[in-house]
Amino acid sequence: MIKILANDGLEADGKLLLEEAGYQVETNHIPQDKLKDLLPDYDAVIVRSATKIRKELIDACPRLKVIARAGVGMDNIDVEYAQSRGIKVINTPRASSLAVAELVMAQVFTLARFLHMANREMSANGAEKFKDLKNKYSEGSQVRGRTLGIIGFGRIGQELARIAMGVGMKVLASDLEEKDVNINIPVPNNTNISLTMHFKTVSFEKILRDSDFISVHVPGGKSGALIGDNEIARMKDGVYLINAARGGVIDELALLNALDSGKVAGAALDVFNNEPNPDARLLSHPKISATPHIGASTIEAQRYIALELADAFIEHFGESL
Repeated sequence: MIKILANDGLEADGKLLLEEAGYQVETNHIPQDKLKDLLPDYDAVIVRSATKIRKELIDACPRLKVIARAGVGMDNIDVEYAQSRGIKVINTPRASSLAVAELVMAQVFTLARFLHMANREMSANGAEKFKDLKNKYSEGSQVRGRTLGIIGFGRIGQELARIAMGVGMKVLASDLEEKDVNINIPVPNNTNISLTMHFKTVSFEKILRDSDFISVHVPGGKSGALIGDNEIARMKDGVYLINAARGGVIDELALLNALDSGKVAGAALDVFNNEPNPDARLLSHPKISATPHIGASTIEAQRYIALELADAFIEHFGESL
């Protein structure tokens, strides 16, 4: 029987589908420092972003045949080394795109209307200083007509473009690979009609220069931050930055300095360096709307992820019954 460890959990429908196909699925979390002793008993492992599967752990698990990432980014897995050992590495690029895009769009509205800041102060002082807070937060902006720059125009970036266009934003997109993209936009309540928007991606420099909001959707890497002091200096004064991709894509110190100077009007972060222990200055900064890496964490997305993984396992191993 194929034995699978879902070390960071697995939604019930996906687990059931695997069990009905004859797999043994265990969801009890094993701490990182214990994995080297216990993971060798498994044929496959499913992780999210918390569990790291590095070379040393792979070498300790000769029985391991599949490493699965319940999500998109695989920077917590030594992918090339695993593949060199004949281990199949899979992820779920389709399942969570809409969930991440919706969170980003929520942050666009949050930043434009200072919702994160108003909420903090209303909780602390709203009963005594209601009128003062009303005056303080009455100068928000509407997003219709504003320009959203999307860096990385894959599945998530394209989902975000659909939503942003739906509320009347202008969208610019930059991508190293995608140059011409057609995006279908279904008309609600009418399954027979959809609109097609053609995007010709623009340069990274144009995104920096012309955007009112910038959202990054690129994988993290070892080459350093994509956006640092130099890139921020070339942006509009009062720009808003959003990172729901990977910690480190935006240099955190450069961001803090730009927020303090006023160059950046606000930022939204769902990912951080040094997770799960992010820099406290980011969490407490009044101009930052912070969430605890929940971009893909909706009920619907987790179900889609689990089902996509189950299908991939069954395709790879076949029925075990």
